[in-house]
Amino acid sequence: MAGIPNYVLRRLLHTSLQRAAASTVQVRGPSAVSGGHEGGYKVWKNLAFFVAFPSIILCAVNCYIQETSHPHERPPFVKYEYMRVRTKRFPWGDGNKSLFHNPKVNALPDGYEDELEN
Repeated sequence: MAGIPNYVLRRLLHTSLQRAAASTVQVRGPSAVSGGHEGGYKVWKNLAFFVAFPSIILCAVNCYIQETSHPHERPPFVKYEYMRVRTKRFPWGDGNKSLFHNPKVNALPDGYEDELEN
């Protein structure tokens, strides 16, 4: 090896590394480029119809049954100074109720509506 110039050794090393890298890389055929997985959508369609949608329906039924079997009592009203602060009136109604106000659940700054009436 003493008689071989450095540029020849570098060229040999470079070509051998290129060949080693090329042999490990798998080249895809034309079927992968054009799609090639015919029928793959059918698997996802069947998973959606037979796994995902029934799971969603079962979860919704479970939530409904749990909610109706254990009714929740609303918490007592405590007037904290940092909650239900109205610095600006709402642009609808009397300006005190939010857009999705529920008188059974949502309290006004002074208390629940049915407790205020009494």
